[in-house]
Amino acid sequence: MTVPSTDTTRGMDGPSLPAPRADQPARRSPGRPRLVGAALIMLSLIPALGCYLVFTAWLPSDTKRHQDYVAAEACPAHATAEVREDCLRTVSFTVESTQIKQSRSGSYKAALSGTPFWNGVVAFGDPGPLLEQLRPGDQVTGTVWRGDVMTVSKEGVRQGTSEEPRDEPQMTVAIGTFLGLLAAMGLGFGTVRMTRPLGREPFPWHPYGKPLIITTVITCAAVGLPAVWLGSPSWVVPTVAVPVVACTAWLLHQHQRPSAARGA
Repeated sequence: MTVPSTDTTRGMDGPSLPAPRADQPARRSPGRPRLVGAALIMLSLIPALGCYLVFTAWLPSDTKRHQDYVAAEACPAHATAEVREDCLRTVSFTVESTQIKQSRSGSYKAALSGTPFWNGVVAFGDPGPLLEQLRPGDQVTGTVWRGDVMTVSKEGVRQGTSEEPRDEPQMTVAIGTFLGLLAAMGLGFGTVRMTRPLGREPFPWHPYGKPLIITTVITCAAVGLPAVWLGSPSWVVPTVAVPVVACTAWLLHQHQRPSAARGA
């Protein structure tokens, strides 16, 4: 005689217990999601610190240096060594060699000599308008400020070196904005993981994190670079970048809600 099967299991000393159904998913533990959330919150402190340093140290330092350079005057005839550090000296140099490498990370340099207090290599941001015309043995005039060559000129053609302070805070602000948004994303994702560890999709990497980071990088660069070229105020960068990233996050969330409802 065949005994019919049942969906119960008998305990050692107790009544029969219902066996788990195969179509019921095992209950997840909240421990791992919360651990990931805590790690994200801790990691978000790194870009947050970077953002703080950009806006409290790097940007003010560059701004102050540019203001000092603009305010500097030509050195008097018999200036002391201390005074010469903050005034503009005009020095004659001899070009020893030049280096022009046209590549993605181009290198534009000139080796100068002929003075008792400074001989070395100066770097430029591009080959023109003067560097590409220089040849070994040419005599050039350099403007020295605080121990560095700020500009090089020859026969009325002048070119600033990479050491010359520039009033271009837009890209610095773009870097600070990116770090701030990155910190906000890490804090937001981590908080959701901590407070909703058993949620269906508590802000995972693929639907939210990766697109948001890509959007943040592209937006900060796409706003910062034109702002430098056009001379726009630096506050334009966060004013545009933050709403764009926030709108992208909202659109991603709206797109994922129907997907989650269909998969439920």
